[in-house]
Amino acid sequence: MQPPTLLSLTIDSALRHIAHIADLSAIPDPIVLELFWKTLQAGKLTEKVLKLFMATGNEDILSFVHRLNIKPTLTPVLPTNFFIVS
Repeated sequence: MQPPTLLSLTIDSALRHIAHIADLSAIPDPIVLELFWKTLQAGKLTEKVLKLFMATGNEDILSFVHRLNIKPTLTPVLPTNFFIVS
């Protein structure tokens, strides 16, 4: 059995902290794609994480999201202040 590579350890670490990552644009597409697959397998694809991956513009990720019909939910914005006239 071979020891894990630095790349696989890095991807595993990023997966553990995926909810706290703000930008993936500096990461090469093949690594982003592998991180996306592992995120799906781990069940960590939240709305925020989906938007993070979609913001990369990676064609493979965008087509996969489209094929599976995964869509971000639209949260309605409720007014935070209103006046009650009596």
